[in-house]
Amino acid sequence: MLKIGKLAQQGIAAASYLAQKYDEEGTRVSAMEIADARELPRPVVAKILAALSLHGITTGTTGPHGGYRLARPPRHITLHDIVAVFERMDIRPMCPFGPNWCGHGPPCPMHDAISVAADDVTRFLQKQHLGPFCGLKSEPAWKTGRRGKSAKTS
Repeated sequence: MLKIGKLAQQGIAAASYLAQKYDEEGTRVSAMEIADARELPRPVVAKILAALSLHGITTGTTGPHGGYRLARPPRHITLHDIVAVFERMDIRPMCPFGPNWCGHGPPCPMHDAISVAADDVTRFLQKQHLGPFCGLKSEPAWKTGRRGKSAKTS
């Protein structure tokens, strides 16, 4: 698995649920429904959705027909877009020799490998989008008794 922070992981979980529910009619989903579906703390989901809304990833409305939805089609929202809301994406991994090695003289023996790995993760996050979640019908493995199985509707 990728090493990203807990809020970023929960942000991806919430956004992927909104992608599942995405339609052209503008269906909105409550923070409570998302929290329950993804087994996340309700107060945290509300804060995550507010942060995603501030960054143009979700839109939210209040009232009896309120809720959240993705601000644009899921295929136009990358994992990088979501993770960047919760984490600084411009920080490179620290040199295993300490903060004053690489960048202050010749690079450490692992510098190139660490740089390649960091770039690979960034490219992965930029390439992967929420499109595959559209219309996905799935439940946690513990509910179905199956692991990794889901059915996609046409």
